[in-house]
Amino acid sequence: MDNKQQVGAPDRNLINVNEDYELQYWSEKFGVSRDELREAVKQAGTSVEKVKAYLNK
Repeated sequence: MDNKQQVGAPDRNLINVNEDYELQYWSEKFGVSRDELREAVKQAGTSVEKVKAYLNK
């Protein structure tokens, strides 16, 4: 689960599609819809770098 009390590099490097604010942030950052982001995470995993590569951003 996303522990908002423990923030830092590990938390910033992962995308949690179960948190609405993360869906909003990352979908806007990558310029994709929330559904496209969910699919990218499903295919590439939760790593920001892997999702970014999957989306070719």
